[in-house]
Amino acid sequence: MDTPPRDTEPRDTPPRASATLRAATRVLADAGVPNPAVDAELLLAHVLGARRGGAQAAALRDDALAAEQHDRLQSLIARRARREPLQHLTGLAPFRHLELEVGPGVFVPRPETEGVAQLAIDALRAVASRHPRAVDLGTGSGAIALAMATEVPGAEVWAVELSERAHAWAARNVARYGTPATHLVRGDLAEALPELDGTLDVVASNPPYVPDDAIPRDPEVRLFDPPQALYGGADGLDIVRVLSGTARRLLRAGGTLVIEHGEWQGAPIRDLLAADGWRDAATHPDLTARDRTTTAIRP
Repeated sequence: MDTPPRDTEPRDTPPRASATLRAATRVLADAGVPNPAVDAELLLAHVLGARRGGAQAAALRDDALAAEQHDRLQSLIARRARREPLQHLTGLAPFRHLELEVGPGVFVPRPETEGVAQLAIDALRAVASRHPRAVDLGTGSGAIALAMATEVPGAEVWAVELSERAHAWAARNVARYGTPATHLVRGDLAEALPELDGTLDVVASNPPYVPDDAIPRDPEVRLFDPPQALYGGADGLDIVRVLSGTARRLLRAGGTLVIEHGEWQGAPIRDLLAADGWRDAATHPDLTARDRTTTAIRP
C-alpha cells in the first residue's frame, strides 16, 4: 500500500498572544520605557480593538493572532521603543472620564492635570449662578475645558488655543464631548475674549512653565511635546505673568484663578500674584504630595 507523501514544507503556526506580549514587554523594557508590561498590553488592546482587560484575557487564553494583527503590533512596539508617546500610537489620552484625541502638535494631558481640573470644577460648582462661566486659557487638547463643561451642569465654558495644530485637536474633542455651551476660540491668551471682561467665574490654565534651560529628561516630552506648550522663559513664569493680567481682566470680583505649575514654583507664583493684587493665593499638592497648582481670588 502506497504511503501518502509527507508535506515537506513547514506548517505556519500563528503567533500567540501570550508569547507575543512577553516579547513586546522585553523590547520595551530594554528600551527603558516606564511600565513596559502596561504599554505592551495597551498596544495589544489597541490592535485588537479592545480594552486592556481584553488584551489580558487574550494572553491568558493564549489566543492566536492574525498575521496583520501581529505585524501591526510589532510596528507599534518598535515605535514605542523609540519613545514615541503611547498616546500618539493609540490616538487617545484618558483624562478623568474622557478619552481625548491627541497626536503630534498637541500637549498630551497628564494625570496630574486631573487635579487641576478638579480645583477648577470645585470653584465652578461653588458659584451661586445656575449657569457659571469659565475659560481654559491655552487649552491644548481641550482637557480642562471639557472636564469643566461636562462635569458642571449648566456651565458655559470657553477654550482658547493659539497653536493651529493644537486647536485642530481641541476641535475634534469639543465635537466629541462638548456641550452646546462649550466654545472653542483660536487666539492668544494675552488678548483673549475682551467681550467677556469682568464676567467669568473661573479662569483655569495649564500654561508652559518649564524654564528654558531645564530640558525634560523623558524623551516622550523632550522629543514629541510641542515646545510652545513646555517652555516659559528663563524662570518658566513668563506666560504665568501674562496669565495673571488676562485673568484679572476676565474674572468678576471674587472669581477664581487656577494655574498648574512645576512643583518648585508655588512660592514665586504666590509672590507674583500677590504683587499683582490677587488675594488668598494658595498652593495645592497633587496625589503624590507635590505642589502642582496655585489658586487665587480676584479682589
